[in-house]
Amino acid sequence: MLASLAMKICVIGTGYVGLVAGAGFSDMGNDVTCCDLDQAKIDGLKRGEMPIYEPGLDKLVVTNAAEGRLVFTTDVTAGVAGAEVILLAVGTPPGPDGSADLQYIFKAAEQVANALTGWAVIVTKSTVPVGTGDKIEAIVKKALATRDTKHEFGVASNPEFLKEGDALNDFMKPDRVVIGADDKRSIETLRALYAPFTRTSDRMLVMDRRSAELTKYAANSMLATRISFMNDLSNLCELLGADIEQVRKGMGSDARIGNKFLYAGPGFGGSCFPKDLRAAISTGRDVGYKLEILDAVVAVNERQKKKVGEKVLAHFKGDLKGKRIAVWGLAFKPGTDDIRESPALVLIDQLVAAGATVVGTDPVAMDAVRKQIGDRIQYEPNNYECAKGADALALVTEWHEFRRPAFDRLKTLLKQPVIFDGRNIWSPSELRAAGFTYYGMGRNKNA
Repeated sequence: MLASLAMKICVIGTGYVGLVAGAGFSDMGNDVTCCDLDQAKIDGLKRGEMPIYEPGLDKLVVTNAAEGRLVFTTDVTAGVAGAEVILLAVGTPPGPDGSADLQYIFKAAEQVANALTGWAVIVTKSTVPVGTGDKIEAIVKKALATRDTKHEFGVASNPEFLKEGDALNDFMKPDRVVIGADDKRSIETLRALYAPFTRTSDRMLVMDRRSAELTKYAANSMLATRISFMNDLSNLCELLGADIEQVRKGMGSDARIGNKFLYAGPGFGGSCFPKDLRAAISTGRDVGYKLEILDAVVAVNERQKKKVGEKVLAHFKGDLKGKRIAVWGLAFKPGTDDIRESPALVLIDQLVAAGATVVGTDPVAMDAVRKQIGDRIQYEPNNYECAKGADALALVTEWHEFRRPAFDRLKTLLKQPVIFDGRNIWSPSELRAAGFTYYGMGRNKNA
């Protein structure tokens, strides 16, 4: 198959993964139809309204839609007809026991099977447990048999490795593309599809389907493990009088370790790490194997999310009644409006339960928080106004605009010059010299 030929692609699901993939593939000249059962979402996308915040995504969607390469519809049958590649990018939320709920992806596979008009490779972009591809293959075969149709098809795993806040760059310039497939035609089709994204170097990894499915869980589990390890170490630093930032630099300078994901903080959140860790643990449990390291990673993270709140409570001797606490950053990380399992929400619960008045600010996530928790806290778009009259300021999300505030101005606005730096982005020595009471994560008094 010639890599230069445009393909007809159908994407089932217009969430984070599906919308980024649809926009990215259409930008390379392919004809992409994005399908979703949510009529309101589809109508909004047709008007250029994004259901998620991701820098640059709106422009890419609007441009390719205007060129006719990117189409949105609720008609799955029309979207699948004639498509060579069909991407399943629907949600796989965690169930009560932590296992991935696969009802939506299985339903999507059945819809695709009922709409196939010829050969296509059905690709799981959603993060799914090992063996899901086998079940999808069985569902499609059964549906085709029910239709008395003999279309050939392939089933492949192509996990996504996108960072929220930098997803377009990750998609357009991937550091690797993992393809899990067993048949030659599916592999060649996906190689051709991704050829424009991997021209500068061969970053395509072809493997069996089950290994590809496990690769996504393994990658996220390793990154989460590094975060929880550093958070655990930061708590030890506080007890020993060591400085986690100095320890981090010493560790990161070792080429075998590297310096990424070695930052102590208030714990991880978002749509991927918590969900994927629990699903990986559940996958092991299903085959009688206990992933003890991942159990510890989850436990450490849940404990770490409470650390900033515990520091606030300790400073005020457990009495927050009548106290006003400013919280900078509500999203789980910068560059997104995603508040799923955000450490800021845990902090808010602690502060409100202790009787504090909480005022929060975030460049893009305030509407999402208001929708979830309503008026339990106050909201202030301006970070300085948020801090005005507060007895303390807690930074939870390290947005760029929070990195170098005017501390002299901040000191005059705060009722008490007390700062809780949940991301260790400010200099303890500078702030203490300026008259602030500073609390970091694993920072010693001489830092």
